[in-house]
Amino acid sequence: MIDLEVPRKFVPLVKQAAGMADEVFRPISRKYDLAEHEYPTELDLMSAVIDGLSDSGASQGAGATGSTRAADEPAGVGSGHKGKRAAANKNGANLSSVLSIMQTCRGDVGLTLSIPRQGLGNAAISAVANDEQKRRYGTRWAAMAITEPDVGSDSGAIRTTATKDGDEYVLNGEKIFVTAGDRAELVVVWATLDRALGKKAIKSFVVEKSNPGLRLDRLEHKLGIRASDTAAFSLQDCRVPARDLLGDPEIRTEGGFGGAMQTFDNTRPLVASMAVGLTRACLDLTSELLEKAGVIADPDRPLRTQQHAAARLLQMEADYEAAYLLTLRAAWMADNGKPNSMQASMAKAKAGRTCVNVALACVELCGAAGYAETELLEKWARDAKILDIFEGTQQIQLLVVARRLLGLSSSQLK
Repeated sequence: MIDLEVPRKFVPLVKQAAGMADEVFRPISRKYDLAEHEYPTELDLMSAVIDGLSDSGASQGAGATGSTRAADEPAGVGSGHKGKRAAANKNGANLSSVLSIMQTCRGDVGLTLSIPRQGLGNAAISAVANDEQKRRYGTRWAAMAITEPDVGSDSGAIRTTATKDGDEYVLNGEKIFVTAGDRAELVVVWATLDRALGKKAIKSFVVEKSNPGLRLDRLEHKLGIRASDTAAFSLQDCRVPARDLLGDPEIRTEGGFGGAMQTFDNTRPLVASMAVGLTRACLDLTSELLEKAGVIADPDRPLRTQQHAAARLLQMEADYEAAYLLTLRAAWMADNGKPNSMQASMAKAKAGRTCVNVALACVELCGAAGYAETELLEKWARDAKILDIFEGTQQIQLLVVARRLLGLSSSQLK
């Protein structure tokens, strides 16, 4: 059964990530917000630290690279499965990843997304790649390309095609809003083997940035997470070796999601953890600024007896706790081989929306200090919105949850 305390073996990792947020990320946060497409060279040292923790075993898989499906049970085994393995409690790479990301995102979400070899593409590789692929790609930085000009939340409508040609697949299409797309060494591209079959025919392919069929079209200018580069690509007769297809190459028409779609079960808790970390940062700074103004929230007193600002803070703390616990549950389930698609969407939906609401409310409560560049609240309010959008919008998460609760398919509930 899940333990709500941070596992003892993860305490050094959490402290290390917290120190990174306070001592490295926050001091340079505004600098790279203003210098949008400039690479934060300070992150090279951070990447080396994470690699060292992973190599030593102290991290249990810090960052996105550690996110993986539990090997103890295959995907699809329910919580009612009997046996010794089902009874054991495992606190593994998924839980350690969300705990560390929560801390680094207290410092800066964009910088967290810019740490080499910690991209969402790395999480996708960890989630669905075979052992040989993990060894081949394990030390390289991978971005993930899903969104297309006419395809956002509905991943099943992806138009980028993958056609088998001997020992290769030929990819054609466009991808936009690729996080870390310019800086990464690899791009995990989602493409369909058969458009008529929707999500079940979607596969993910690892494409080398040096591939002549992959062209970088532009870098985007954005509202938030400006320290992280966001790219648009074209794929024109992009030939990829068949061994670079992640997961099962066969189209399985029976059952639920294919391997590519199962990636979301691992990456959505990571994005939820980003939102939880940023929410924590907003609440801590707002509490500090209000305390200087004589407003102190007291959780032991009824809300009606406290100042309005104090009562708002306490209500937001409750939302934060809900998002935090949902995120831990989704990650813990992944570590223990339990199907977590609904829980991953619940965590992402709650954490993303909570982050946006809290960030904007904190700007409001702090007035001029919240709106000006003298504090990071202004920046955090801009950063927050993407956490309610990427890896599936708020609306899509609620749709996934509704389908799971009602036992309906995507064709039955749209």
